[in-house]
Amino acid sequence: MNMLSFIHWNPDVIAFSLGAIDVRWYSLFWCIGLISVYHIMHYLYKKQNIGEDKFEPMFIYCFLGILIGARLGHCLFYEPSYFLSHPVEMFLPIGKGIDGEWHFTGYAGLASHGGTIGLMITLLLYSRKTKLNIMRVLDNVAIVTPVCACSIRLGNLMNSEIIGKPTDLPWAFVFESVDMQPRHPGQLYEAICYAIIFIISFCIYRKSLMLQNNTSEKKLLLDIRVGTGFYFGLCLFLIFLSRIFIEFTKDIQVDFESTMILNMGQLLSIPFVIIGLYCMFGGKYCRKFSEYIYK
Repeated sequence: MNMLSFIHWNPDVIAFSLGAIDVRWYSLFWCIGLISVYHIMHYLYKKQNIGEDKFEPMFIYCFLGILIGARLGHCLFYEPSYFLSHPVEMFLPIGKGIDGEWHFTGYAGLASHGGTIGLMITLLLYSRKTKLNIMRVLDNVAIVTPVCACSIRLGNLMNSEIIGKPTDLPWAFVFESVDMQPRHPGQLYEAICYAIIFIISFCIYRKSLMLQNNTSEKKLLLDIRVGTGFYFGLCLFLIFLSRIFIEFTKDIQVDFESTMILNMGQLLSIPFVIIGLYCMFGGKYCRKFSEYIYK
C-alpha cells in the first residue's frame, strides 16, 4: 500500500489570529453556516410575505436550540455516566485540569441528534411567540438546515475529528494528527450529502412557487407547499438516512459502540427517518398542525 497515493491531512486548526484572539476553522465554518442560513431564510420569509418583526427573533431561537440541544445530546447520549457526575461541565465550557483548577475548554462534544431535538423545541416556542403556523416554521427551517450541517462537518474535517474507518480507497485521508492510517473522510461524505440535500430541497421549493403561479399544471402526488410539513419531513428523511449509511464508514466515537451492530448515531437516526416519511406523505397530525393558528 503506497501511502503517497492518499490525501495527507494535517491542517492547522487555527484559521487566523486577530491580535491575541485565535479564530479556529471550526468556529469559522460555524459562522459561515449561520450567516448563510440567515440570508437564505430572509429570502424565504420575503417570498412568503412574512414580516421582518417575525424574522429577526428566529436567529436567536435557532442558535440557542441547536447549541443547547447538541450539547445535552452529546452528554446524555454518549457520555452520561461522566457528565451526570460532572454537571457543571455539561452546561459550561470549563473543566478541571490535572492541577485541580478550572480551565476554559470550550464545548468538546456536540451531537446533531440532540441539536435537532433542541431546535424543534425552540421553534415551537418561536411559533407560539410570533403566532406563525408551526408547520410553516418547520418547513422553512428544514430547507436551510442542510447548509449549516454542511458547514459544521467541514469544521469537523479541519479539526480531524469524527474520522472514518481504515480503508485503501484512493480518496482516503491520512489524518496525521490521529495516526498514519488511510481512513474514510466521513466528515466530507456528510458535508457533500448535506449540500446535495439543500440543492434538492431548494429546487423543489422553487418548483412549488412555479406551481402556485401556474394553476394549469397537474397536482403533484405530494403536496410540496411550504406549511404542509413536506420539507420538514424531506430534511429529516434524507439527512438521517444518509447518516445511517455514512456511519458504517466511521470509526467508533465511544468505547461502548464497539460491541454494537448499529452504533448510537444510527440508532438515534431511525426515529427521525420514520418521522420524516410520516411528514413527507402528509400524516394526520401534519395536516392538523398545518391548519392550526395560535390564538
